[in-house]
Amino acid sequence: MAKFDIIAATGCPTGIAHTFMAKEALEKAAAERGLTIKVETHGQVGVENELTKSEIAGAKAVVVAADKDVQAERFAGKPMVSVGVSKTLSVEAAGKLIDRALAAKGDDTVAAAADVEDEVEEKESIGHIIYKHLMNGVSHMLVFVVAGGVLTAVSFLWGITSFDSTASDYNSFAAMLKIIGGIAMNLMVPVLSAYIAESIGKRPALVPGFVAGMIAIQGLPVNAETGMIDAGGAGVGFGFLGGIVGGFLAGYVILLLEKVFAGLPKNLDGLKAIFLYPLFSTAIVGLVMLGISGPMAAINTAMMDFLKGLSASGAVVLGLAIGCMCAFDMGGPVNKAAYVTGTAMLTEALAAGVGTDTYNFGTNFMAAVSAACIVPPLITTFAVVVGKKYFSQEDHDAGVVNLILGCTHITEGAIPFMTKNIWPVMPIMMLGSSIASILTIMFNVHDPAPHGGFLVLPVVENGPLWVLAILIGAVVGGILFVAFKKYDFEKNQKAAPAAKPVEAPKAAAVEAPKAEAADFVKVENVFVAEDFASRDEALSFVSNQAVKAGIASDADAVMNAFLAREAEGTTGMMEGFAIPHAKSDAITEAAVIVVKDESGVTGWDTMDGAPVNVAIALLIPGAQAGTTHLKILSKVAEALMDEDFRATVKGSTDAAEIAKTINARLV
Repeated sequence: MAKFDIIAATGCPTGIAHTFMAKEALEKAAAERGLTIKVETHGQVGVENELTKSEIAGAKAVVVAADKDVQAERFAGKPMVSVGVSKTLSVEAAGKLIDRALAAKGDDTVAAAADVEDEVEEKESIGHIIYKHLMNGVSHMLVFVVAGGVLTAVSFLWGITSFDSTASDYNSFAAMLKIIGGIAMNLMVPVLSAYIAESIGKRPALVPGFVAGMIAIQGLPVNAETGMIDAGGAGVGFGFLGGIVGGFLAGYVILLLEKVFAGLPKNLDGLKAIFLYPLFSTAIVGLVMLGISGPMAAINTAMMDFLKGLSASGAVVLGLAIGCMCAFDMGGPVNKAAYVTGTAMLTEALAAGVGTDTYNFGTNFMAAVSAACIVPPLITTFAVVVGKKYFSQEDHDAGVVNLILGCTHITEGAIPFMTKNIWPVMPIMMLGSSIASILTIMFNVHDPAPHGGFLVLPVVENGPLWVLAILIGAVVGGILFVAFKKYDFEKNQKAAPAAKPVEAPKAAAVEAPKAEAADFVKVENVFVAEDFASRDEALSFVSNQAVKAGIASDADAVMNAFLAREAEGTTGMMEGFAIPHAKSDAITEAAVIVVKDESGVTGWDTMDGAPVNVAIALLIPGAQAGTTHLKILSKVAEALMDEDFRATVKGSTDAAEIAKTINARLV
């Protein structure tokens, strides 16, 4: 079983983008430090790349970057850092977290390198704990909202009243879609409540959580004639706010009951789980929820009235509020607050029925929220196309991909651009989103679907105007973004000549004792057509070639050095690359030997499980272990993060071209 220096778990509420962006950032940051890492992701499809008990036990430190429950109790006793996923979306931020996690182990060297400004108490803050529980509920709820909302919206394709058997446009299939969609939407609050509770009290909290959520949508039933509590009467629901309160109540009631029943004999644990916990928690939570139904309904009504009041103040005020919230953190807590509010209002709108004021306001509000979420990725697409010369190739490629993300209502693709320059990129994104929201409200656009982006255009009322509003916001934001990047580019160009004298000593520091940096990797040490049966065979080949080239004096000693490093943790990376390195007194000069096996070396543990096609082997004299070794390793690791570098080395069969490509990155 492979051992890893760092293990990590990532998870965001939607499980669509943040989760995997954090994974990539952590992997790149670990590679820059010459560390091995395995990242477990808690996405919308479930847990992937799951950590085993032995991997957890063997790791030096743990990084948890999640806004949902990732079962962090598994890591008890390990040096650990736990933060929200939004704090791990850049390589720099991820690197600081890795440094902090290692520093928690008591490594003075790493602790000194950690950024002092980023030091915080390792214990999770109360705010983050509450937010994590809340987002666990939201992440489970969203799939019900999306499925139910889109199915309900699709039913309108047959006519706005096609579900009504008394209407002229009635269609039985549309009616069934409306029924299915409505059931899914009605599960929104109970699921939200149940999984907030589950995050706090684990599985026993699901029962009172679901009950609390059902009470939140039904309210306290009262007989209209007697005015008294009556199981057959009707109540006033208090929406998703009640679901949130009920979820936290249910979770903490379970924790309380665990303490109350802690003194019972161990052989009654089964009775507690199947009888005592569900019975007492449901009774307690149910009574409390029914008791607060009146005040909660009033709070819910006041909140909706406040939002409608913003609408009465004009499209500009409401659209500005929606746009700024959605683009502020792009998928984070502020964005989610706006989106969840939109879906809650849409649920009320669909329940009220087409043509009502509630329907018109709710669907218009949802259209404005969707527009604000779509714009930021499209701003980056416009910018990288129009101002291509001002962006790196990596940014350009990411911006092009954001066209797809934006059109499908996935805002998170714009985050990497914002994290590089929060000012002024964040205000630019907020302005673009606000313009789109304001115009959407002014154009009287109505969106009965809570997600899907342009995929739900067929059911959007005034769809062409909605697209126009979004494009205007994206273009305005894109122009401002390009203007900023042009200014930044020209400023750096002017400063470049003054920086050159400072960079020269850095290049010299990486030079090998007996070779210029320009030809550190010699053509004769690049082998492009090999066929290895195993990792050890490949390393043995490198060891023997090192002796033949006069780089080392003892092939066995070099081989043992390679194997010793592999025992500490695999040097297999991703996408077919490995960077084995040997430090030994038998090595007489620092060198790099490259071997390629087109069919792939199996049995070499890699981060993505793929066989190794290219091994860039570092051979370092023992006396240079802390200097040349680290510098070359960091530069090779950094190069492997470059897609163009990987493509050139992996795709070329020309030893000279490969040597030139690697040498260029060692300067």
